[in-house]
Amino acid sequence: MTSPNPTAKAAKPGLAQRISGERIVLALAAPVLAVVLSVAICSVLLATSGKNPFDAWNVMITYATKSDGQVAILNRSTTYYLAAAAAAFGFRMNLFNIGVEGQYKVAALFAAYIGAQVDLPAFIQIPLLLVTAMLVGGLYASIAGLLKVYRGVSEVIATIMLNAIAVAIVGLLLVPGIFAPKVSGTSNSIQTEPISQSSHFFGIETAGGTLWGFIFIAALVGVLFQFTLTRTRFGFDLRATGRSESAATASGVNVKKMVVISMAVSGAIAGLIGMPELLQNSFYYGQSFQPGLGFLGISIALLGRNSPIGMAFAAVLFAFLDATGAQLPLQGGFPSEIVSVMQGTIVICVVVAYELVRRYGLKRQQQKVGEQLAAQLAATEKKEVSA
Repeated sequence: MTSPNPTAKAAKPGLAQRISGERIVLALAAPVLAVVLSVAICSVLLATSGKNPFDAWNVMITYATKSDGQVAILNRSTTYYLAAAAAAFGFRMNLFNIGVEGQYKVAALFAAYIGAQVDLPAFIQIPLLLVTAMLVGGLYASIAGLLKVYRGVSEVIATIMLNAIAVAIVGLLLVPGIFAPKVSGTSNSIQTEPISQSSHFFGIETAGGTLWGFIFIAALVGVLFQFTLTRTRFGFDLRATGRSESAATASGVNVKKMVVISMAVSGAIAGLIGMPELLQNSFYYGQSFQPGLGFLGISIALLGRNSPIGMAFAAVLFAFLDATGAQLPLQGGFPSEIVSVMQGTIVICVVVAYELVRRYGLKRQQQKVGEQLAAQLAATEKKEVSA
């Protein structure tokens, strides 16, 4: 009977730790590399335009260290995180929900109208508005799921078209006498009536202003997102279907049902995107109600790799760029467009960086397999020689 090799047993934990460490490094390498490349590109653009890039970064960082800047960043992060979660839920199913933009606009419009018409106690009123927004967003997104399942229409095409239809729906309903009150005079401002006082979500007063209490709702969405995907049968079926529909079908998963439900859940999360602004800041829905959040959420989800924690850091980063970038024209005359350029280059650099990291990871795996095979071959030859 051969005695166990203590050296081999001791080496296994070290190998596992080394592999785990490499995975963490590779997971962080792509977003970090993307941000670094974006900063470098934007620095070159600023220098080319005759501006000192270090002064611009100094303005942004200085504002971010102030209490009012931190509150502004966290408030924006709340909305951005919800937008990213809505897009990411579809991505985990391998569904590209490009219609988040239209879903949250329609949902916010209906929630604003009900909030203005109904005045119940806050503990009933606020959940009513949240459920309304989620139902409207989920039902609107499920249209694309049904079209994909029963007519074979790509969800990308369907959701893009539904975005355009959402604009028409808002334009049709947000008129005086329907969702907007009748106005006298020549005012061009068309908006719903202000929501009732009981609809206002709580905030936390700080030295830098009011921190939106909706940040706790966003955190809860992230927890439920992770729990659903990793601790439930539905999450397992969702991830399995996203990786291989044929394998999921063979294991008894109803793929058509999963597609419709996933699109509905993605739309329900999208319905929450406009709620922080509606319930904590503007208190009404107008023609210029927070545009572009759906497409921004896709960028944040991509940067955060569809992970709840990763998306949280990505949401803070994009909120930092937006909040601090608004200070650039005020302090030093820097062009505010540099923030949009940076966000765009981050997305492009993320795609490039992920591909570079993916290729490096495959190369490292091939090297490890080769080393293991070589070690096994050497051990076998050693045994044959000793025999």
